Amino acid sequence: MKKNKLIAYDLGTGGIKASLFDVDGKSLAEVFQQYETYFPADKCVEQRPLDWWQGVCSATGLLLKQSGCAAEEIACTALSGHSLVAVPLDKDKNLLLDQVPIWCDMRAGDQIPKFFKDLSYEEWYPVTGNGDPEECYTILKLMWMRQHQPEIFEKTDKILGSKDFINFKFTGTICTDPSYASGFGVFNLLKWDYEDRFFEAAQISKRIFPEIRPSDSIVGYVTEEASKECGLCVGTPVACGAVDNTCMALGARGLEEGVAYTSLGSSSWIAVTSQQPIIDLKTRPFVFAHAQKGYYTSAVSIFSAGNSFRWIRDRFLMDYANDTDTYEIMNQMAESTPPGSHGVLFNPTLAGGSAQEPSPNLKGGFMGLTLANTREDLVRASMEGVAMALRKTLDILLKQVEIKGEMLLCGGCSKSAIWRRIFADIYNMPVIKTNIDQDAASLGAAALAANACGLWDGYDKIKEIHVIEDRLTPDPETNAYYEKLLDIYGEWTLALAKLGEMKTN
Repeated sequence: MKKNKLIAYDLGTGGIKASLFDVDGKSLAEVFQQYETYFPADKCVEQRPLDWWQGVCSATGLLLKQSGCAAEEIACTALSGHSLVAVPLDKDKNLLLDQVPIWCDMRAGDQIPKFFKDLSYEEWYPVTGNGDPEECYTILKLMWMRQHQPEIFEKTDKILGSKDFINFKFTGTICTDPSYASGFGVFNLLKWDYEDRFFEAAQISKRIFPEIRPSDSIVGYVTEEASKECGLCVGTPVACGAVDNTCMALGARGLEEGVAYTSLGSSSWIAVTSQQPIIDLKTRPFVFAHAQKGYYTSAVSIFSAGNSFRWIRDRFLMDYANDTDTYEIMNQMAESTPPGSHGVLFNPTLAGGSAQEPSPNLKGGFMGLTLANTREDLVRASMEGVAMALRKTLDILLKQVEIKGEMLLCGGCSKSAIWRRIFADIYNMPVIKTNIDQDAASLGAAALAANACGLWDGYDKIKEIHVIEDRLTPDPETNAYYEKLLDIYGEWTLALAKLGEMKTN
């Protein structure tokens, strides 16, 4: 039986997606398994690593069963994993915590002045590209663990990221790749390796961090124990994989200077591939190493996109709760309202501001309401608000890098034709949707697996896999109107930031 199939795992915040690909990068089948996120205290966001593993095992079994693919056909697997996670193992490779902090956990704020006591932020950020809030990064989380969970810290022999823990469960190998390591808070982007002085600033041993291997290298083979749990054959190769931002950048048409995409999910970001990391101390884009040395994916983000849109659905369309596709109803509502939503603006910052926005305490809201406004106006305004928030962050990238030609939209929201039109007119650039849609991260992971096992030689094939299904160019008149609204939106955002900074009674 030929080994000519690949399994890509997309380990996300909401669950695990397992996708089956053929040798040409065609997606044959996919399944999704949800797992829980826990909020044990203020600013604490945790998941259970064994839930990830159980999700991988369950998804693998379902994928093979539903596709009719035999485990013997799998040539290699690879993972895309959510970033900034700290999974502690002891010297016997036992998991030390049932639940671990994930990327958006911000409990380590009290460690920031300690980390930057003898090391300035101006020294650290340009080297690491770690532009998200400092307390999110792994090294700060470990400092918090040392202070607040000393018994766990003392037993910690190695720290792993999310996808690296699954690789360990598959193979018994402990390692990471450059892209995931670049989110640890101790990685030098230009050296492509750990930076000793950052370990010294944290007073944490470099030894507990995993060895760095190429993203498209084989890290090991499925063990007998793992085979019994997940259903893959003993000896199936496992590639090192990459962090989700890098896998998505790779799957969004590969490695090429100036290629950009917008990821439209619960949160949203715009990322561009370049041969130099995009660093700016004022606006703080966040940067990850790419799948191949010498390339980087630099991004800007907003924390509320799809989740704000869901909030609109849940608060204003409760009478459609039993409909199978409420989002399609919302699309129709938006199409019935003209650009500008009859004077209503929406700021989608319902989960706080990103590093590219005026304040982490930025509030969201509607502005310009009158008694004449309708629910349809609010729905369209919410779409326009997400696009305006992202356009403000896009301007940060455009000051430092030239985006090549067009913007690819990825993620669930990209399925909406009216939203794509809004993005084209607000971005003032061509916007495209391809057949890859929500599968960019999975395709990126599959490409890493294909290169690791020798089925591919390079990543040029990714461009051939993308088939453009829709291409929209901006309407000059509508864009001119939106540009005026963007000025108002910017001033209003500053006022909302001031509101967020006020102490409440």
